[in-house]
Amino acid sequence: MGQMQNVTKVIVPVAGLGTRLLPATKSQPKEMLPVGRKPVVQYVVEEMIAQGLREMLFVTGSTKHSIENHFDNDPMLIERLLAAEDDEMLREVQFEGAQIFYTRQVIPPGMKKPAGLGDAVKHGRAFVGNEPFAVALGDTIIRSDGKPTLFERLIATHLENHAAATIAVWQVEREDTRRYGVVKPTEGSDLTQPFRIADIIEKPLPAEAPSLYAVAARYIFGPEIFDALDQTLPGHGGEIQLTDAIRALVRAGKPVWCVPLSPSECRYDIGNPETYAKAFIAFAFADPDIGDKVRAYTRDLLDAYGVPARTTPVADAAKGS
Repeated sequence: MGQMQNVTKVIVPVAGLGTRLLPATKSQPKEMLPVGRKPVVQYVVEEMIAQGLREMLFVTGSTKHSIENHFDNDPMLIERLLAAEDDEMLREVQFEGAQIFYTRQVIPPGMKKPAGLGDAVKHGRAFVGNEPFAVALGDTIIRSDGKPTLFERLIATHLENHAAATIAVWQVEREDTRRYGVVKPTEGSDLTQPFRIADIIEKPLPAEAPSLYAVAARYIFGPEIFDALDQTLPGHGGEIQLTDAIRALVRAGKPVWCVPLSPSECRYDIGNPETYAKAFIAFAFADPDIGDKVRAYTRDLLDAYGVPARTTPVADAAKGS
């Protein structure tokens, strides 16, 4: 085989309705909800820029105009920040080096919601052409401060193995497998290292889950995923499931690999009120300006509710991230 092309483009699906977060999402996209001092999707864009994935296609919906407004150039704001010599905030609002494009995921006739993540990825076919590309879900933050980063490992694994798809995965509790795509590693895999999979199942019941390794909202694909999506029928929830298309690649004998999150990496999603609250607290705790005060306030709240203080791995990750 010849040398595969490097990965430079990323599709960012942001068309989901966010109904589990109502009423907060009644008039704003879930991807624009703040986590700490930034909207969720800004963390995703900053992650992509840091990895050199500067050409981004947002697959949006009819209620997502505020995402486009957020990443648009605002000359008046820039002028005020320049006058105030606030260089740090200028970096936070300019997204230099990013080329952001938009396309809308249309709701099909007879349906009341977009046709799923697989359909959203299909909307990027003309954008990526015949190149390998990344997919990063706009409602999930991956904190990856180590070297190599998660995306560096994803891209390296994808290119080294001439993979059709390479998926970030993380270990979940068995009762949570029903919420994710879950992979089945090939026999004898070292699950602390990148590994090839023998199957992937969308939202399996806990008793039927082939492992505890769930898809972590970051992917690298070769262009063959589009043919697989074209042949994928509606699945769980009546949607075109990206997981089902990946499963078709596996069954066709195409190499599909996984890269596990390292112990120092954290995944935060805002899929429901509980996970959103946890993400907000973690980033507020880690904020270099206000983290000390927020942690002190939280200790006072715990005392007020009679909750004994204790150190947990989650608390340690929030402090050190």
